[in-house]
Amino acid sequence: MNKTSPSNAPQDKAVLFADVSGSTHLYEVLGDALAFSTINTCLGTLSELTVKHGGRVVKTIGDEIMTVFPDAVSAVNASSEMQVVINEQAPIEGVPLAIRIGFHFGPVLENDGDVFGATVNVASRMAEIANGQQIITSRATVEQLPPLMQKSTRSFNALSIRGTADDIEVLEVIWQECDDMTMMTINKSVTELAEPTLELHYQGMKYLINSKFPTLVIGRIKQADIFVDDKRASRIHAKIELRRDKFVFVDMSSNGSYINVKGETEIQLRREEFVLRESGSISLGHTFLKDPIQVIEFFC
Repeated sequence: MNKTSPSNAPQDKAVLFADVSGSTHLYEVLGDALAFSTINTCLGTLSELTVKHGGRVVKTIGDEIMTVFPDAVSAVNASSEMQVVINEQAPIEGVPLAIRIGFHFGPVLENDGDVFGATVNVASRMAEIANGQQIITSRATVEQLPPLMQKSTRSFNALSIRGTADDIEVLEVIWQECDDMTMMTINKSVTELAEPTLELHYQGMKYLINSKFPTLVIGRIKQADIFVDDKRASRIHAKIELRRDKFVFVDMSSNGSYINVKGETEIQLRREEFVLRESGSISLGHTFLKDPIQVIEFFC
């Protein structure tokens, strides 16, 4: 019987993903050459900061970098400095640069410099949840931090993550500070001015989710808020809830849902949750390409 050698045994690491937010928009506005150069320079900066904080760059894929750190504290320090450094850079021809970061601490398997396992999958989902200028991590990771550092986080949501049996509580790492506050939210001036509102468009109809109407049900039953006359959709297919200032899509279907955030790769959900951001489309029981007409468009 084969035995796992000590060198291949799982080791606890913090796996961190960071990518350039809105990279598609960069290419549209700056052109291919300048956008490519800008993204590469950004990833180079993130690589340098990774090494500075004792981490290792695993690989870069397009506009994304994957790194590992020996502990959660190093990941917090590195991700916070990454946000500060990128946030302080001057806009490129009027276009500001922003990154989104997600990480998770847990056991990983290493092989030929790459890392594998459930920890990697959870870390990747943390990055998917994050918006530009945000750092997202898990409750289990925050519990690895010293008490003072834990105070610089805030609860985000409990979400279902693919490949895990239980919901995972998601938290945001607060990296911005000012003189009279130990913590402040990202883009505070924006969130104070506008009430969170999600606008949905389906077959010529418009639907709103806000503090007055915080929940919306989608399905094939006529009592649903959005009635979808499509056999691929379940009777009660999904719901969207306003939780604090986030709009959470909750799949409750048999065939799953497909979310397309503008400029990003399509995400499949099955009995899982996803935080909607910016704009995009929702397909029920089929991919967008299979039926690009039968979709629900959303605008945050």
